[in-house]
Amino acid sequence: MTKTKIDFSKKIYLSLTGAANKDWQSKLQEIEEMGIKEVVLFLSLFDKKERNHLYKFLLKSSIKKIPAVHLRHDTDSEDIKFFMKNFGTEYFNIHEEFFRFLDRWKGYWGRLYLEMNYNNEVIKDVDVKKIGGFCIDFSHLKSAIARGAKEADYVLSHREEIKFIYNHISGYDPKEMACKHTVTDLKDFDYLITLPKYVFGEVIALEVYNSIKEQVGFKKYIVKLLNRYFESD
Repeated sequence: MTKTKIDFSKKIYLSLTGAANKDWQSKLQEIEEMGIKEVVLFLSLFDKKERNHLYKFLLKSSIKKIPAVHLRHDTDSEDIKFFMKNFGTEYFNIHEEFFRFLDRWKGYWGRLYLEMNYNNEVIKDVDVKKIGGFCIDFSHLKSAIARGAKEADYVLSHREEIKFIYNHISGYDPKEMACKHTVTDLKDFDYLITLPKYVFGEVIALEVYNSIKEQVGFKKYIVKLLNRYFESD
């Protein structure tokens, strides 16, 4: 039986991210200059005022499709509606602590995906069965496994009942056993081939603060790495 070949160039997306409110502006300019039409968006560090500004520019940008959005604690169902209507967004990820106010996204729980941390604590309100599933952040999972943290057990124990559809890729620091959002070496991604293949989903977003130009280089490296990994038995 012929093995189906996976092409990760069609699964991995560049991302509009930022460590401060102003960061999205320079990245959006790069996106415009390169004519990029699809990205994943991370709202984590953008407050409401800055988000409203960003949304106006997104509507005028070259971006036509945003497969996934990282929500923030002060977003609500109106944010989800905006992205579904204008950019066909299917997946929205939340953090563990967001379960305390799931009602903010009432009617859209099936589109929410849980991203876990690696601090050896699973908040009591967390119940992944209430929402769409997991958003596996690869560097968080690697860190949790390396530290023997409870989050790794929680994720892996749900393997048979929860689909792994959506992922984030950051760098990984093996000395600190921690994620790196600003990548300084391509080898920061080599940990990816130590993870079980079943956690890799259909939409995989780079979650780094690096420029779009740098992300393009990262994607090329990761695609080669993962294509080889998935070709092996």
